[in-house]
Amino acid sequence: MLSAKNSSPATARSGVGTRRAVVAAVIGNALEWFDIAIYALMASYIGKAFFPGDNPGIQLVEAYAVFGITFLIRPLGGLILGSYADRRGRRRALVLTIRLMVLGTFLLAVLPGYDTIGVFAPLGVIVARLVQGFAAGGEFGAATSFLIERDDRRKGFLGSFQFASQGFATLLSAAFAAGLTALLPAAEMASWGWRVPFVFGLLVGPAGYYLRKHVDESPRAEADRPESAVREVFRDQWGGLLIAGGALVVSTALNFILQSLPAFAIKNLGLDASASFTALLITSVLLTLVPPLAGMLSDRVGRIRMMSGAAVLIGISVVPLYLWVTSARSFAVLAVAMAALGLLKAVYFGPLPAVMADAFPAKTRATGLAFSYNVSVGLFGGFTPTIATALVTATGSPVSPGYYLAATAMVSLAALFAAHRRRGIR
Repeated sequence: MLSAKNSSPATARSGVGTRRAVVAAVIGNALEWFDIAIYALMASYIGKAFFPGDNPGIQLVEAYAVFGITFLIRPLGGLILGSYADRRGRRRALVLTIRLMVLGTFLLAVLPGYDTIGVFAPLGVIVARLVQGFAAGGEFGAATSFLIERDDRRKGFLGSFQFASQGFATLLSAAFAAGLTALLPAAEMASWGWRVPFVFGLLVGPAGYYLRKHVDESPRAEADRPESAVREVFRDQWGGLLIAGGALVVSTALNFILQSLPAFAIKNLGLDASASFTALLITSVLLTLVPPLAGMLSDRVGRIRMMSGAAVLIGISVVPLYLWVTSARSFAVLAVAMAALGLLKAVYFGPLPAVMADAFPAKTRATGLAFSYNVSVGLFGGFTPTIATALVTATGSPVSPGYYLAATAMVSLAALFAAHRRRGIR
């Protein structure tokens, strides 16, 4: 009886600490990914505001190109901020990333357009996106390590909140896009309406900063800190980098396909802007609610098994779904197809953070996670909207992005096989 009484307060403190850690990671992470997602959704308006010319298609490609170019700095941000998280602690790194992200959001919210300041407008957008890309580069490694190190028995469940928060960010950004395009005339949307979500990000930023500033540090981060995390990762952990980065490929490619589908439907299928963004809103609900359930289940049945099944279904279903969407040209079909892909993605990426984390030892985990994540996102995510738009333009076939996504599913399946056979990840 005495033992039970003595253990109860510690257990309660542990539970409270875990909940606080999840809330701090989720709110800050969601805010950072909201800023990234809203840029993709507002790309057509950003293109008109900041890039010269009269061709909306070219302006959209230019806006997406900036979206992709800034992903190139993310591996550098991952190495610097990930190493900082391994050496100085996860919490300090998370506080720093949210400061940088708010700075980039501020620039996008207040920067005048091309008609006002000329060439400094696109240059300002590039600077803002570079700052945000650098911050996001360190976010995944620090936040994922911060979450999964709370409880080894629930790594799938706790790690799933990393991507659930990204799903919530997409949900929130889609809600803004759908609501603004429905309420505002096109002229006002192009003039100032697209800036509203960025202003919202500025208002929420201080709350995320406060929560991260006052949460307890990860116990693993306190216990084992390397002299040079970057040197150890590149000297000893290439296998982990390939496994973690490869497992992410299909998830990140599908993520940006889903985010760019509304703009694709508006431009190529003639669908209403508000309806197209509503389809993404529905999908985002699944991406927010399903990952924790998938993560919880994966702790019982095995993460590799669940993810492999989802990857196979993504690979064989994406082209038929694209054909259906492009032939039907209706909101209902777009919504069903995006929801189907969103559900498969949610099942896949719920357990994914834990699988990626298991590819690295604890003392260099944030660095390894950050670098593998950002290289994979840069190659297969950041440029996916540009690749998809270019494929449609070059081939004349609106289905062509589906073949690209099917190929990424094969890459991830190979990585999952290696994770199970070479690292014993289950």
